[in-house]
Amino acid sequence: MLSKLFVILFLLVHAPDDPVKKDCTCNGFKLYGKIKIVNDFPDLKVKIVENFPDLKVKVVEHFPDHCGEWQIVSDFPDLKIKLVENFPDIKVKFVENFPGLP
Repeated sequence: MLSKLFVILFLLVHAPDDPVKKDCTCNGFKLYGKIKIVNDFPDLKVKIVENFPDLKVKVVEHFPDHCGEWQIVSDFPDLKIKLVENFPDIKVKFVENFPGLP
């Protein structure tokens, strides 16, 4: 019984707080590339915030090759997102400069 309690406490204390990994992924999805905003069956749920984002995003027209660079598309996306207010997978802030991890 005591060992189960120890394992639970260990997992709570050492649980990762940041949903965005150092390699700019979340739940196995890369957070750059061609992004499609959908209402149904998203890969990730995203909340737009002004403070304390998990990722800073810059919308680009071409070559979204670096962390946080998103090209919004309607066809052939790399990632499908749904914009939500509650229970997001990640929180993003749209920026003009210096996209990526905060």
